[in-house]
Amino acid sequence: MLAICGNDTLRELASPGKSGSCFFITQDDRFMIKTVKKAEVKVLIRMLRSYYEHVRLHKSTLLTRFYGTHCIKQVGCPKVRFVIMGNFCCSEYKIHRRFDLKGSSHGRTIDKTERKIDETTTLKDLDLDYAFRLQRFWYEELMKQIQMDCVFLETQGIMDYSLLLGVHFRNDLSVSKIGLSQPMALPKSTGKRKSFEGGGNFCEQCFMETGCKERDLITESRRPFVQLGMNMPAQAERSSKRMLDKFLLNERHLFIAAPSGGPCDVYLFFGIIDILQDYDITKKLEHAYKSFQIHW
Repeated sequence: MLAICGNDTLRELASPGKSGSCFFITQDDRFMIKTVKKAEVKVLIRMLRSYYEHVRLHKSTLLTRFYGTHCIKQVGCPKVRFVIMGNFCCSEYKIHRRFDLKGSSHGRTIDKTERKIDETTTLKDLDLDYAFRLQRFWYEELMKQIQMDCVFLETQGIMDYSLLLGVHFRNDLSVSKIGLSQPMALPKSTGKRKSFEGGGNFCEQCFMETGCKERDLITESRRPFVQLGMNMPAQAERSSKRMLDKFLLNERHLFIAAPSGGPCDVYLFFGIIDILQDYDITKKLEHAYKSFQIHW
């Protein structure tokens, strides 16, 4: 309550999609506020009981955590409906890259150049040019949870949701000193986070230098623990081209592409977002039109 209604102002975020929704985040990064349509509120209310049971039974669910839905009506203005959600990427780690993944290739890229991409940019499927390797246990648990969450959404008639992937890149000094099992934590931001610009390898000098400077500021007690979907240690290998030819789930690989260059140690964050769109008549017509347009 204090995080949302306290004296600190909310930070506005750029909308990553085409919905036209407005996004705000609290100063402590714990909660997000998103404006929604009346139809989305109806979907949430309709599936609320089943959603609550699913979240209660599956503590490690990757589904968006909803904490409230509200409506504001000002005199002479239309109603503004919004939901309060947990922030998947709330961590001591700075999220260097984030991806909105749908498992599709049509229109799944952004129109920004490499130089204009920073940590606030939400990238898409065709922008993902890394293959990730997880420890077998974490891979199997992650796949199991994603499958259970997707089955739940299917039973509720939900479609058009996305897998949100956040990536924190570690530097080589921290890897050699503390090892893969001991996370290197970065301090909480007290204001606007500095953006990293520039193309090329995501593990470039800008990330490494910042990690070296901030690493010593964190005490052992503040280092976050690993849990399903958060702070998951992994290795990333740069793909040889900025294109996903196919999605393969094989061994400990999440996304497979032709690797190029050496591996880079990362921490991964996962969440399933945009789960308030049901497969209504509008979406059925949209699907039919796009299918005809693409395959014509």
